[in-house]
Amino acid sequence: MKDTTAHESAAETDTASLRAGNAITLDEMAVELAAIELRLRQLARAAETPATPVELADVIDSLRSTAATVREASERMGFLGRVIDGDVPLVKVFKDSGDPWGAAARGTNRQGYGGPAIIPTVWQLLRLAQDAKRADADGRETTTYPQAMEDVGRGWESKAASARRRRERDAAVDVEVLRLECEKCGAGVAEYCRTAKGWAADRPHVGRLREAETIVDARLGYVGENPVSVPDA
Repeated sequence: MKDTTAHESAAETDTASLRAGNAITLDEMAVELAAIELRLRQLARAAETPATPVELADVIDSLRSTAATVREASERMGFLGRVIDGDVPLVKVFKDSGDPWGAAARGTNRQGYGGPAIIPTVWQLLRLAQDAKRADADGRETTTYPQAMEDVGRGWESKAASARRRRERDAAVDVEVLRLECEKCGAGVAEYCRTAKGWAADRPHVGRLREAETIVDARLGYVGENPVSVPDA
């Protein structure tokens, strides 16, 4: 079975202070990142004269390097916030492939690029905005994010959120397995499955695993390995 020791802390999951509504906006992300960047630079400055005589040059350089990376992310989120609000024109199709994105990408193939770009990535949006600056010269039409994404996003969650929910599901299955007995090897509650020679294994027999998955999926709202509903979507 998989390692289930790495769980999110309660502090990590408490994101209410980062947002005014149910979900964080890109503008809120930009401001929060700017605050983190400032804090890192302040910490680097304070580390120049620590209370104990220790040379912290490497730590200071690392803090300032991290601050620069965070500043770039803050500026990027700020620009994307303007894109989302419709202040920045975007080309309707990708220059390299001519494929549409957003609502217009529904039903398209685009296999060479990993599937249709219904939900654009950060880098795709930045490229679409960059290409829009030359749209007139190229004879291409432009749009805005609100126009292109009309009716898109209902019931959607990010890849990171899906992966996290899958990890949570798998961890719950690992716990549930040890609550069940195994008909194959006779392992009891809280006991690991055993091989034919009696060796303990950290992988359960298929029947025991399948029963645990059925119980957990019913509790969490999964069909097979796919979530039925997305909370707060």
